[in-house]
Amino acid sequence: MAKDRYHHGDLHGALLDAAETLVRERGADGWSLREASTRVGVSPSAAYHHFNSRDALVSALSEVVLARLGNRLRDAMDAALEQGPERLAACGRAYVTWAVDDPAVARLVFRGGATTARSAISPHPHDVLTTELDRLTETGHLPPGARPGAEFVVWAAIHGLAVLLIDGLVHIDDREGIECQTERLVFATFNGLARETAAPEPHRPTPTTTHTRRLTQSPAPSPAPHTPSSSSSSSS
Repeated sequence: MAKDRYHHGDLHGALLDAAETLVRERGADGWSLREASTRVGVSPSAAYHHFNSRDALVSALSEVVLARLGNRLRDAMDAALEQGPERLAACGRAYVTWAVDDPAVARLVFRGGATTARSAISPHPHDVLTTELDRLTETGHLPPGARPGAEFVVWAAIHGLAVLLIDGLVHIDDREGIECQTERLVFATFNGLARETAAPEPHRPTPTTTHTRRLTQSPAPSPAPHTPSSSSSSSS
């Protein structure tokens, strides 16, 4: 596919495709910008017109993967039959199964520094999750006192399970079992949050990420147009 994109005049996209293939074959660190260039059939100097370093290519690939994941999470919630916390469970299932299905690429974006303060990702998975938690608060499913920072609580839960699974520290035999365990985890986390009816304690820490810091420093990007799809996006 990479060479096909290059021959159609999309060298930038072809290099991203080649890098993603190399990540799946060798992991996050076992390849170079020169190898990605060779896969496409161009010289390294041609690749440098689009990416001035391997780190720049990794960052761009991470942005593409995160936006793809954001769409996957949003599509999964849109397909949920219920409009309460079941949507959140669908989001969790989509996140964990994405990581299990594509562990090398997941590890690439899980590592710190994969994206930068200048990265523009839409829809960002963090924004998809915060929008859903805002909706759950507005509909009365989540108490207002529990809302501040709830995205980090939910993310820590589902991300933790995803990492435990792809690192082989937890074993679940089949996809149905993974989805069932994820659903249980999400509901347990949500039910815990739903018990927080009082206002947040003043000394509660306020977590941040590269993405949330960027949002406080510049206007938020306009959301990408969205047409619900019949099935969740894949990470391939």
